[in-house]
Amino acid sequence: MMSGSPNGLPVAPRILVVDDDPNLLVVLADQLRADGFEVSTARDGTEALRRLEHAWPDLLVIDMMMPRMDGLTLAREVKDRADLPIIVLTAIDTGDNKADLLEEVAEDYVTKPYHYPELRARINRVLKRLGDKVPRQSLVLGPNLVLELHRREAVVAGHPVALTPTESRLLYALAANLGNTVTTETLLARGWAETEDADPSYVWVTMRRLRQKVEPDPNRPTHLLTVRGVGYRLVSLEAGGFE
Repeated sequence: MMSGSPNGLPVAPRILVVDDDPNLLVVLADQLRADGFEVSTARDGTEALRRLEHAWPDLLVIDMMMPRMDGLTLAREVKDRADLPIIVLTAIDTGDNKADLLEEVAEDYVTKPYHYPELRARINRVLKRLGDKVPRQSLVLGPNLVLELHRREAVVAGHPVALTPTESRLLYALAANLGNTVTTETLLARGWAETEDADPSYVWVTMRRLRQKVEPDPNRPTHLLTVRGVGYRLVSLEAGGFE
C-alpha cells in the first residue's frame, strides 16, 4: 500500500519491527521490503524508543515477550508519545488477553509462529484505515468539546478525557465524514475488522460509552447523533470545525 508524496510519487509505508529474535527480524524485514515497505528494526524496547526519537513510522509490529522491556510496556510508551498503529506479535493465544491488548494498545494481533500472508494482509488493512484520519490535528465540535484524535483524547469543558483505540477508530471514521451519516456496518468494519463474530451491538455499546465521555447530556446528545436504522453522524456546532 503506497501513499502519495509532495512530488506525486508513491511513498513506501514505514514499518518498525521490534523483536528480540534476530533471525525473525531479518526474515520478516526481508519479506516486508520485498512487498514494498520501508523497514527498520529494533531488538528491544529501549532501541525502539531511541528510533522513535528520530523518526516516526507509519506502523509498528511489536513482539510481546521480550526481555528488559516487554512488548506491552513498549506499546504503552509508544502510545504516550503518539497514536501510532501497532500490530502485536505473540506466542500467547488467549481470547481474553487478545481482547485486552486490542482494546488498550493494539490495532491488531497475530499469533506466532506467524503466517506472513496473514500478517501482510493485516498490515495493509490497518494502513488502509489510516485514510479515515481527519486532515488536521484538532477538531472543534463546540465550545465544550474538542477532539484531539492524534493524541487519542477529547477535551470536554477544558478537561482531557482519554479515548481507547477502538473509540478513536470510530471517531476517525465519523470525523472523516463530518456531518454525514456513517453506517453501522462501516463503523463495525473500522473498529473490529479482525474480530470474529463481531455484531452491531459492539458499535452500540461503544457509542453509548463515547456519549458518556463527551456529551454534556448523554441521553440527549448534540454531537454523536443516531440515524435510526442506518448508523451515526458526528455534528459540529462550530462553523468550519477544524483548527
